[in-house]
Amino acid sequence: MNHYKGYYSTKWACVHEDVLGFFSPPWLTPLENAYLWMTDWKPSLLYRLLTTLNHAKVPGTSLMNLTEDQLKKIEKLRLKTSLEEEKVEREMERQQVSMADSKMVELARLESRVRNGETVSGVDGLVQGALKVLLSGLEKIVKTADCVRLEALKGVLEILTPLQCVDFMAAFLMLQIQMRRLGKRKEHDQVMLN
Repeated sequence: MNHYKGYYSTKWACVHEDVLGFFSPPWLTPLENAYLWMTDWKPSLLYRLLTTLNHAKVPGTSLMNLTEDQLKKIEKLRLKTSLEEEKVEREMERQQVSMADSKMVELARLESRVRNGETVSGVDGLVQGALKVLLSGLEKIVKTADCVRLEALKGVLEILTPLQCVDFMAAFLMLQIQMRRLGKRKEHDQVMLN
């Protein structure tokens, strides 16, 4: 968890510098980008992975032996996480709607007039001010989504036994590694076709 917290602290510093870069990071493959949720993995992925591992009955994994008490706690946490995801998604929707509000449309018109050679004073300042508000809103959404991720992961790890935590984190990280490999393979195949 300390590594994850460190990662997100570093990410937030970078997000402050260039939030837009995190919504389609060039260091990820198109496949990885397709599965992004607010710049990273969706917290509910944890519960789907746990359920899959619990039902898969893979020999040698401690995750096929979840107790009834653990399953109840995980379900309760899943519901809480789902509500938090919905809040983040509503905030993102509100942010997207604000892009088309009347002030933004008017700024676009003014900017268009400037590009056509008209002199309109203060347009750059107005555009920069509006853009700063939008980017600040996106930064807040990224941080909120990351907090939901951290809380979900922390909650799952608190429910599991130490051995189950190790098995779960290994499976979770392997899922991410395999997604990367598959994305790289698809990119390679696409290059070979061209």
